[in-house]
Amino acid sequence: MQVNGLGNGVTENNGHDQVVVTDVTAGKKYSGTHEDMTLEEMYAKDGDFDDEDDSDWDPLENHITVPTWFCVNCTLVNLDGAIYCHICGEHKESGILRHGFLASSLHEADSVTNKSLERNGKSEASCSQSMAPHKLTAVGFDERMLLHSEVEMKSHPHPERPDRLRAIAASLATAGIFPGRCRSISAREITREELLRVHSDENINSVQLSSQCVASYFTPDTYANKDSALAARLAAGLCADLASAVYSGRAKNGFALVRPPGHHAGVKHAMGFCLHNNAAVAASAAQAAGAKKVLILDWDVHHGNGTQEIYEQNKTVLYVSLHRHEGGNFYPGTGAAHEFGSMGGEGYCVNVPWSRGGVGDNDYIFAFEHIVLPIAREFAPDFTIISAGFDAARGDPLGCCDVTPVGYAQMTKMLTSLSKGKLLVILEGGYNLRSISSSATAVIKVLLGEKPESMLENVVPSKSGLRTVLDVLKIQNNFWPILGPIFSDLQSRWGSYAIQEIKKKKKRRFVVPLWWKLGRKKFLHHTLSEQLRLNARKRIKSSLWL
Repeated sequence: MQVNGLGNGVTENNGHDQVVVTDVTAGKKYSGTHEDMTLEEMYAKDGDFDDEDDSDWDPLENHITVPTWFCVNCTLVNLDGAIYCHICGEHKESGILRHGFLASSLHEADSVTNKSLERNGKSEASCSQSMAPHKLTAVGFDERMLLHSEVEMKSHPHPERPDRLRAIAASLATAGIFPGRCRSISAREITREELLRVHSDENINSVQLSSQCVASYFTPDTYANKDSALAARLAAGLCADLASAVYSGRAKNGFALVRPPGHHAGVKHAMGFCLHNNAAVAASAAQAAGAKKVLILDWDVHHGNGTQEIYEQNKTVLYVSLHRHEGGNFYPGTGAAHEFGSMGGEGYCVNVPWSRGGVGDNDYIFAFEHIVLPIAREFAPDFTIISAGFDAARGDPLGCCDVTPVGYAQMTKMLTSLSKGKLLVILEGGYNLRSISSSATAVIKVLLGEKPESMLENVVPSKSGLRTVLDVLKIQNNFWPILGPIFSDLQSRWGSYAIQEIKKKKKRRFVVPLWWKLGRKKFLHHTLSEQLRLNARKRIKSSLWL
């Protein structure tokens, strides 16, 4: 673990930063155009983002200070004169931290988009108060988890930030769901003995050591401050107690509104924004309470390499992950279809590795119907855990996929048919506040017994999605014979469709750098932010007389 003191990097005051723009040609007004691109297009573009000839630009002459602001929703940088984020469209003074996704994205703080939803949620709160605790959804949350934050901001706010919990909590409060229709459980710190069931001394000691430092880093993108160890123990403790409460029947089901996230944390190491593995701790707690078989379904856009490492040799825990993989070029690089468990645990690790970004509801539901549910039903778990990262959601700046709240709600509904409804949802990733809060709210509504707003039926997958499903079925059929007829049927009905070439636009792509292959997902965020700075410079050059 690296220990860093407070440095003299870029400082932020009230969400503002500075961009310095320079030009050496005086007396001339520039004109230019700004090319609007999605985050995925920025990443895929050639790398020559500036169409003008800047060969005569000297950064040491004629400095002009241009104030900027960071979007509260997606954290990316904008010029101070802009009212809306030019990436996600969020208003500069958005009230998303006060009302969650129910706050208008187009107006200032106190504007709420759906008053009727707010009233409807609160009207149901009174009847929920009279229900027995074992019939209620339990929610685990503690404000001390907000203390975990990056001490020294780098070029922009860290995507895994306290506002993630604030936005979800604000959405639930505005809708009258929590507090209101759910019951809260008391938070406690996980014990060392409980952590040792899934982690080694190395992990536990290194996390605890961070409490002695003002600022420290386990990896370049995984920070800690003096309160991070406490936050991690509280998160794990809440997950353990929720699992025990749901399995024992003291709660109908549960949602762990926790951070730091956990599914990248392995036996020894903290990484990928994760310190302790909350889902693994919850699975262990459920088994300690009597569950013989536990299913962990991970729909975070990144593969849960830590959870897989902990349970890949264990037949009593089935780990299923749907994630963006791209041949190992997407963080963390693990989770290929041929990673199916080892040392007696073969077949109890099921990876569905998407080959591209932009994957949406249809591909996820199709994979659920043909892979996840058939295997899960055959496994017959006593307890089900969802590692619920919402970074595959539409609008997420790191995931760049297209799953909607309706898709998340439907996947949750499908999983409630398992383990007699004993289901615990644990928050993992997700970095667009509007996306994460709307998706989490949709999931909790299903836990409360509400039907999803709509159900996707007879879904047609993308060609790349179908290819992935067929690849997984071919491998997992060796361990789950029930998949044989499904594989044959899909081949007969969709085989010709799957082998058709996917037409791609011909455009140059820069070589994926080594640091990306090694798994530094924060660096992509940094690169995109720097690109916005270049675009800002172009805008200023086109509008100022120098």
